[in-house]
Amino acid sequence: MTQEPRGERIAKWLGRTGVASRRDAERMIEEGRVKLNGQSVDHPATFVTEQDVVQVDGKAVSAPERTRLWRYHKPDGLVTTHKDPEGRPTVFASLPPGMPRVISVGRLDLNSEGLLLLTNDGELARRLELPTNGWIRRYRVRVFGVVDEARLAALANGSVFEGVRYGPIEAGLDSRKGDNAWLTVSLREGKNREIRKVMAGLNLHVSRLIRTSYGPFQLGTLQRRELEEVPGKILREQMPKAPEKASANASSAKGRRAS
Repeated sequence: MTQEPRGERIAKWLGRTGVASRRDAERMIEEGRVKLNGQSVDHPATFVTEQDVVQVDGKAVSAPERTRLWRYHKPDGLVTTHKDPEGRPTVFASLPPGMPRVISVGRLDLNSEGLLLLTNDGELARRLELPTNGWIRRYRVRVFGVVDEARLAALANGSVFEGVRYGPIEAGLDSRKGDNAWLTVSLREGKNREIRKVMAGLNLHVSRLIRTSYGPFQLGTLQRRELEEVPGKILREQMPKAPEKASANASSAKGRRAS
């Protein structure tokens, strides 16, 4: 019997440190930016133990801390990236001093605002983004134009605009004043700038977009730029199950039965 390697795969380990998501960590390894005990790592399946020293871009990476998650009220005018080539202000530069390195769960574009989840664990971020969670993301959307409620309701069946197919969107009219209206929009998974593009397909211009919830996590009364950590107990209770782990266990059990 072959003894399993000790430790944890380096891409997953880096994900848990908050340096990057596991996928981004794999890309960093391919680019030769990761070293283990002074030697370049050339495979994401390389294992790391507590005694090892890991470096990214020549800087030592501390071992993963306990998994933490924050709710953040993102204002408009900030980009959800660590470094912006255009020099625009970023979410991460706006966080209070003393915050550990974090990454976002999904993104909100420059002109969008509202709830953004932040975590120090890239593996957690990946799990919370999985479409298989079925988590609903809700938004309040202010639009300019004539709202056709029948066309809004039809979005629940999916839609196609400019050759792009979009999944089901629940959209309803909350209030209307002149040519401006507020909508509530909900979706389970979305493409980049999906709400803006779909509304444009209905001849509606989005002038404000606020995310109010992401799965079980709510914006609530958080003020702009306010940050609040999710208690560990609540995080554990709300964590989605990892289907890939269950699938792997099932495959392993099937293999043992076949052997």
